[in-house]
Amino acid sequence: MKTARYLLEAAVVYTLMAIFKILPAERASALGGWIGRNVAYHFSVTRKAKRHIEKSLHTDKTETDRIAKGMWDNLGRLFAEYPHLPELYLNKSELVGVENLGDLPTTPNAPAIFFSAHLANWEIAAPSMRQQNVDGDLIYRPPNNPYVKKLLDQCRSMDGTLRTYPKSHQGMRQVTRALKDGRRIGILIDQKYNTGVEVPFFGQPAMTSLAFIQLAKRFKCPLIPVQVERLDNTAKFRVTIHKPMDLSKDDNTLITEAHDLLESWIKAAPEHWLWLHRRWKA
Repeated sequence: MKTARYLLEAAVVYTLMAIFKILPAERASALGGWIGRNVAYHFSVTRKAKRHIEKSLHTDKTETDRIAKGMWDNLGRLFAEYPHLPELYLNKSELVGVENLGDLPTTPNAPAIFFSAHLANWEIAAPSMRQQNVDGDLIYRPPNNPYVKKLLDQCRSMDGTLRTYPKSHQGMRQVTRALKDGRRIGILIDQKYNTGVEVPFFGQPAMTSLAFIQLAKRFKCPLIPVQVERLDNTAKFRVTIHKPMDLSKDDNTLITEAHDLLESWIKAAPEHWLWLHRRWKA
């Protein structure tokens, strides 16, 4: 039964992706946004997103509905933009704060860790660094559907241009080897990690992994926040490279500072964050 459901889901995803690939990037993004606002918004899971919005931002019903609908618009656009990632990072992404990369563009085999959140089109963050001759490998959480996983892996890696590592014990071993080899790693840190530490996030306790901080300290490499913004609800983006974190601070201070940053980014554009996550403790 599960296999049949996965195949049906995959058929829908592959069909939509084929349509989006044919369309120009802007039109594909607009169509994806329309589907998100007018179809996906009515999925039952939206109720969970609204609960998270209300509890985190203390919004009234009108504002909660606006943010939830905007979230689905953004997710629909992101999905439709997958076939166009090479064009988006080359021609439709503005890279800001390149001075915060330090010597990374000119120093081969120097490891670094970039962290971000599920904001705007988060798949743009790593490839946009290529504008400055900095390649970044990606840590990702694979979808449950293995047929959809294959397609999304192909898109986010841009047909193998970027290396990808699954969020798993095996994936973390691969990440450790990659850092030893001087590679640069990108990770999204705004998902729940049950065996992590408790961090305040929007005034609520959120379980979070310390691994990205511990790895940066272990390899004595820069730990750099990267913010992605969608501009004017289009397929255009601003990617801001922030100053590296001060690794002389203790882990708890760093993890709190990192989440304070994420919180400020989300508050600036709450409709562009993935409120569907089970981010907080029950």
